[in-house]
Amino acid sequence: MNWLLVVVGAVVGAPLRYLTDRAVQARHDSVFPWGTFAVNTAGCLVLGLLTGAASAGAASPELQLLIGTGLCGALTTYSTFSYETLRLAQGGVRFLALANVAGSVFAGLGAAYAGTALARAFWG
Repeated sequence: MNWLLVVVGAVVGAPLRYLTDRAVQARHDSVFPWGTFAVNTAGCLVLGLLTGAASAGAASPELQLLIGTGLCGALTTYSTFSYETLRLAQGGVRFLALANVAGSVFAGLGAAYAGTALARAFWG
């Protein structure tokens, strides 16, 4: 039955990723992949919150499967991040490719840390 929780989370996460990516990217007239950057950072924040809640005993293993594996797994995308970074580099905007890598890592780690800290503040 655990697999069903993952599937349900992914059913929400995948369209949420697509719709968020398109909405964010439509607001920016840039080759920089702001949509992917946004969904990956948001996914790191959610996973940080979930991890903090789980370590405080406030998130069940089932919730971790539903949100962590299912929702966040489908919401975030390492493959698209890699492809878009490669596309930037091959398109001659290597500075943006480097900014995408550095910014994504920094923002993702910062969001995960912030999520964990928020959960710790809320659940002790």
